[in-house]
Amino acid sequence: MAATADALLEAVTAAPAEAGIFLDFDGVLAPIVERPEDAYPPPAARGELARLRDRYALVAVVSGRGGDDVRARVGVEGIVYVGSHGLELDPNAERWRQQIATFASGAPWPQRETELKGLSISFHFRHHPDEREAVRELEELAERAKDEGLVARFGRKVLEVLPPVGSNKGTAVRHLLDVAGLSRALVAGDDTTDLDAFRAVDDLEHRVRVAVLAPESPQLLAEHAELVLTGGTLEFLELLRRL
Repeated sequence: MAATADALLEAVTAAPAEAGIFLDFDGVLAPIVERPEDAYPPPAARGELARLRDRYALVAVVSGRGGDDVRARVGVEGIVYVGSHGLELDPNAERWRQQIATFASGAPWPQRETELKGLSISFHFRHHPDEREAVRELEELAERAKDEGLVARFGRKVLEVLPPVGSNKGTAVRHLLDVAGLSRALVAGDDTTDLDAFRAVDDLEHRVRVAVLAPESPQLLAEHAELVLTGGTLEFLELLRRL
């Protein structure tokens, strides 16, 4: 990152009182690890979040994890946490909680690779010995989810199953911007579900979308970003220090 990055970041740094910072957790604030339950941001990232909280009108972590889970993992008070890909802001999603739990418990997938997040489920296959076979099995599971009225989509080495309510990270970002009356935004993500958040700020004149890319990240993310990082969470931490 050099002067060009600083110029792009002026979309938010020029008027912090008018700007919201929206960050994914896994792969952006916290490195992707062997076991999802072991993911935490480094202490330096927590320090930067506390600084940004005091500088900007709004700082939010919008994650696929449950909101309480990601709040505990970040551990910074005074910022907004929205979990389950934004579903936690949709009252219509709550009625699907039991069906989601029932689907998770009955799915023919190893329990250690099944992550129930309250309003969504992640079926991980990062460590499956035969990835092609894993995808085939999960495609069958995705069809079963759709037959039961649920939504299924693939992300970074994961199949996610969610309620069919139309809410996503994008609707969460838009809601938070509108409620706070903000006209500027930085959005950072690394996976398919972050595309919704990127698109949510299309109409803002002052925006910067940051794609934190890994080899399995979708190419579309880079195509929708003003800034593309390939150095993972450490490079993103350096970007936070510039805000």
